[in-house]
Amino acid sequence: MTAQRPIAVVAGGGRLPEQVIRSAKNSGREVVTIAIKGEADASLSAFQPVELGWGQIGKLFDTIKRAGAEEVILIGSVTRRPDFTSIIGDLGTMRRLPRILAALVGGDDSLLVKVMGIFEGEGLKVVGAHELAPELLAKPGLMAGPTPDDGDLSSISLCLEAVNALGGLDIGQGAVAVGSRVVALEGAEGTDAMLFRCAELRENGRVRAKGAAGVLVKCSKPQQDLRVDLPTVGPQTIRGAHKAQLKGVAVEAEHVLIADLEETLALCKELGIFLFGIDRGREASR
Repeated sequence: MTAQRPIAVVAGGGRLPEQVIRSAKNSGREVVTIAIKGEADASLSAFQPVELGWGQIGKLFDTIKRAGAEEVILIGSVTRRPDFTSIIGDLGTMRRLPRILAALVGGDDSLLVKVMGIFEGEGLKVVGAHELAPELLAKPGLMAGPTPDDGDLSSISLCLEAVNALGGLDIGQGAVAVGSRVVALEGAEGTDAMLFRCAELRENGRVRAKGAAGVLVKCSKPQQDLRVDLPTVGPQTIRGAHKAQLKGVAVEAEHVLIADLEETLALCKELGIFLFGIDRGREASR
C-alpha cells in the first residue's frame, strides 16, 4: 500500500470499521472516513466521518479524490440494498447510473465484485481490511476456551462440507453441527439469526443433546475475493453460541476477522466456549 497517501474507508454497520480505522491510525496512516447513512455505527463519530447516502455517489468519489486517496477499503455490514429511488441523487450518481444499476443484479458475491469494479473504474485500488489490520485475523489452532475434543473436530469437518456447498451456491458462510448432524445452515438472515434458531431447536427438543454440544463453523466462500465481505465473528457470536448451548466456534484461519478481539477472547474463557482457527488446507488434504 502507498503509505504516503491517506486511505479512504467506506464504512457500513458494526464495530469492525471503527477497529480497522483505529488500527490504521495507530500505524500512522491518515484515514478518510466515509459513513454510509443509515448503516454506519455511532462509534465512527470519533473520526469526524463524511456521512453520505446512496444517492450521493458523485460526492463520495469527489470526497475521496479531494483527500488525495488512491486506495479504499469497503468494510461493515449493509443491511439492505438501495432501491431504485434512493440512488437517484447528485449528477455524479446519474452519470454512473448504468454501472450502479448493473451492480444491483445478482447474488451477494456478484454485487460485491461489481461494486469493486465501480471503484476501480474511478482509478482507485480496493484493498482488504485484513491488509490494514492483520492483527484482527483469526489465527490457526486454539485461540481461547477449552480444547476441542475428537467429537468437536468431527463436527467441524462435517460443517466444513456443508459450508463448501453453501459457498458454491452463494448462500452463506456458516453452519452448525451437533454430533454427526448438520442442524442449521446460514442463509440471508445471517449468523446471529441462525444461532437464535439453533437455541430454539434445543429449547423445543428438535435437537436433543445432554449439556453443551455442537459447533458453529464460519469460513470464506470458495474463490471469494478477500478484499470485501470477509466473514466476521465477535462477542455477539460467542453469546449466541452459548445461548444455543454449543461447545465452540471454529473459523477459517487467516480468512475470518475477529471483531472486538480482546473482549471476544475473554468472553470465550468466561463462558467456556472454544474459539478455534481451522487450517482449511490441512482439512482438505485429509
